[in-house]
Formats: sequence, structure tokens, C-alpha cells
Amino acid sequence: MAQFESETSDLQVEAINGVAVLTLNRPEARNALSPAMSQALISAIAWAAAERAIGAVMLTGAGSAFCAGGDVKAMGSSATVDQPTPTFEAQFQALQHRHQGIAGVLRKMSKPSIAALPGAAAGAGMAIALACDMRIAAKSAFLSTGYARIGLSGDYGIAWLLSRTVAPAVARALMLTSERVTSKRALRMGLINHRVDDKDLHVEALALATQLANGPQTAYKYLKQNLDEALEIDHATAIDREADRLLKSRTTQDHKEAVKAFAEKRAPQFVR
Repeated sequence: MAQFESETSDLQVEAINGVAVLTLNRPEARNALSPAMSQALISAIAWAAAERAIGAVMLTGAGSAFCAGGDVKAMGSSATVDQPTPTFEAQFQALQHRHQGIAGVLRKMSKPSIAALPGAAAGAGMAIALACDMRIAAKSAFLSTGYARIGLSGDYGIAWLLSRTVAPAVARALMLTSERVTSKRALRMGLINHRVDDKDLHVEALALATQLANGPQTAYKYLKQNLDEALEIDHATAIDREADRLLKSRTTQDHKEAVKAFAEKRAPQFVR
């Protein structure tokens, strides 16, 4: 397997039992996104999506936070730097590259992804967590959209992601008020899938990611395509597309192995 070498200490990357563990590593800044971290994250997610030996992605943060979003302190200092201001189009293209390369690719990746939240997931950090398929949080973690507090409207597709994770009225309230949502409430709302003791987060999240990494990858791909379309097409169309993907799934070695394992009363051994 080709290993990924991060070019910055702001992002640590490990391959563990088929799981790409991506750790945001600026604990002194609550893992706020730096330019170096963002670029490394784009490259690491692309690598994980393409690397055959990787079956799942686990995204987490070092220290006591997941990701506090954009670096607000850097936003303030950048305004004083004596440099020409990029054109609106140049700024838009830079944002598009970063947001699509992180949240966009995570969301569309055929492989399962998990966000493990040891603490705060705010602003862009919350958006990136929502772009993952599942979220597991420590009891001390919390989530907040945060944008309104600094006079911004949102990024990384958070309004779209949030409106498909919770009720639209709740999504609006969370965006407009930037209220802090505890992990206990987040579990009730469906913002997270699991809530565990702080000390158990890494072990529990890695166990779940490992289970998914060693599951039926082709089936996961088709399952995610079905789920992606579920809110955008009518039921009759969904039935037809599911039937098409089901027939394709039947031809895979994964399906044959699962059926054989069921008959032999053993756990299936899928091959990536």
C-alpha cells in the first residue's frame, strides 16, 4: 500500500487495519484550519478515496477539540498584511477548491467515513463532521455553527448538510443563533450517531471504522448512492435505481462470500 506522507505537522495521517486515520493537529488552536492543514487534508482525503487498501476514513482532532473551524485570529491579522487583495473570482476559486476538496469529496466518497469528536466541532469543523457518513462524539464534545457570531454566512455546504441531518426548522435555528449543542442533545437531535465516554472515543471510533473498512466495499458504494439520491428523486425512480444496483451487487465476490459465510455460520471475509 502506498503510504501518505503529510507535508505539514498540522495533519497526521496513519493507515490502521484498512482505516485512514486523519488527525487535525493544532491542539493549541483547537485544531482551527490553517492553510497548510487544509491543503494537506485535501490531498489526504483524495489519497484515501483512491487507495485500494483503504476501506474507511476516520477524521478526528488532537487534544480536546475536533475542529474550531476557521482560524479567526488569522482572519484578523490577515487584514493588516500589506499585500494586493485578490480579485473576487480568485477568492471564490480558492474557496471552491478548498471546500469541494474537503467536504465535497468526503460526502461523495464511495468509502464509509466517520468523524470522531473529542471536543468542539464549530463552524467549518461542524460542516466537515456533517460531511462524514457518521459521527461519534465524546460526552464533553459540543457542536455549534458559529458563523453568525463572526458575521459570516457559512461554508463547506453546511446549510445543505445540516438541513439533511436535522429538521429544516432546527437547521435554521442552529444557523441563525449559533447556539452550542451538547453531545447529549446532539444525540437526541440526530446530529451524532453515538456518544461515548471521553476516554473511550478513539478506541470506539477506530473499532467502528475498522468494521466498516473490512466490510463489503461495492455494496457500501451502492448503498451510499441510494442514500444520496433518496431526498432528491421520487419513490418509483428510487425503486428502479435500487433494483439496478442490487443486480450489480449480486455479481460481486462480496455477495458470494457473504452468502457462503451465512451458510457456513461464520463471519464473511471481504477483500478490498
